[in-house]
Amino acid sequence: MVIRNFSFDHKGGFYHYRVHYEKLNNLCNNGLSSLKDFLEDVFTNCPDKYFFQGPRSSSLKFKLNNLDLKNAPNHELCILTHHGLEKNNDRYSTNHSKVQVFMLESDNSTIACETPIWLLPEELELYQEIFNSSEPLTGHIDLLRIQDDKIWILDYKPNAAKEQFAATQVYFYALMLSKRTNIPLESFRCGYFDGLNCYLFDPNICNLLQLKPISEFL
Repeated sequence: MVIRNFSFDHKGGFYHYRVHYEKLNNLCNNGLSSLKDFLEDVFTNCPDKYFFQGPRSSSLKFKLNNLDLKNAPNHELCILTHHGLEKNNDRYSTNHSKVQVFMLESDNSTIACETPIWLLPEELELYQEIFNSSEPLTGHIDLLRIQDDKIWILDYKPNAAKEQFAATQVYFYALMLSKRTNIPLESFRCGYFDGLNCYLFDPNICNLLQLKPISEFL
């Protein structure tokens, strides 16, 4: 098992970026080579200054239009969550790390966790109107999986059923990674989950032109 890791000191704390190289090499084919290139390059070429200013995807407080959110109770992600919390109970102090590292080490589809990501204002029409900011949007993707040649953007939420804006967060993660890799959004799928519930959706049906402008960030 070859897992490379690096801790990014960004606003909000340390983010432990990890990539499983064996799975990365095996799964990043069929048009996904630019994802592999990005995940390798960001270890040394992450624009850290972006992560200390401007909006953060995890702090967006508006809902998506045209969102077709499907709940899949007892999904395999829920089962992996249970195993991760149990197996890594004494190994890590946070539930996020317990779940993330277990999936990276034990799940055949998970290739990376806490991936830093960003979007520049000029890369999205109506950026200023949507975010009320001219600074880059940033975030850290909890988990990246590849299944059936689709890139899954996933976020572990300990109380997933109570989340109001998690879909917005992971939608923009997908959009940001699409921009960084030049892989079309059609190749992405999104979701968030805990040990009981898993909520999945296709980001392509969301219409950005219908999003309401926001002005508040945590």
